[in-house]
Amino acid sequence: MTGRRFWQVFGLLADRLVLAVLALVLLLYGMPLLKPFFAALYPTLDRPMYEGDGFAALAADHMALVGLSSLAAAAAGVLAGLAVTRPWGAEFRGLVEALATAGQTFPPVAVLAVAVPAVGFGAAPALIALTLYAVLPIVQNTIAGLEGVPAPVLESARGMGMRPAAILLRVELPLAAPVILAGLRTAVAINVGTAAIASTVGAKTLGLPIIVGLNGANPAYVIQGALVVAALAVVVDLGFDRLALLLSRWQRA
Repeated sequence: MTGRRFWQVFGLLADRLVLAVLALVLLLYGMPLLKPFFAALYPTLDRPMYEGDGFAALAADHMALVGLSSLAAAAAGVLAGLAVTRPWGAEFRGLVEALATAGQTFPPVAVLAVAVPAVGFGAAPALIALTLYAVLPIVQNTIAGLEGVPAPVLESARGMGMRPAAILLRVELPLAAPVILAGLRTAVAINVGTAAIASTVGAKTLGLPIIVGLNGANPAYVIQGALVVAALAVVVDLGFDRLALLLSRWQRA
């Protein structure tokens, strides 16, 4: 991609990201203005607008949960991927991949049910469930990215007298970074949507109006919560698009 073409695409993504952020902010702070709309849409409801915790506060708690679990999953996934692609850790590759796959095989609801008796209600069981659920794509992409580094590049680095640690930090990780970032993007996207169910165990997330709406047969609450979760997911996805373009530009510089 030429420099001019890059900045054209970057500018388009930036505009889309700005519009998405603006839409999210309007939903977070302007949702009460839609009360007449939901009242007309569901005239039989006594309370057509969710009036519990503010959507902005719920979004902050939601993203804190997503951020912490994604960081924990990224640390565990990247370190595990690094370990099994080294000669001394290759024998554990099958075990690591099996454990990561098992973490995503169990539904988050099942993990929550098991974690609650051990750590209680609140954010703790949600962090455990989301972290386990997000590890697999990061492990897989870390392994794929590191194994995708061309052998001639590694041979050239060794021929220059670079030590294994220097090769990893200055050659392998920079070249594997786009693939690893794609895995992190998938993990965060999963967590943004999955974090909504954490409200079933007492964690404050954007899933709260959805859960309350489902329990109280109030579809307006469900729609309101779903709209904000969807807008947040779009913002996060466009943010990763922009980050990927910046990384691509940095690698070509």
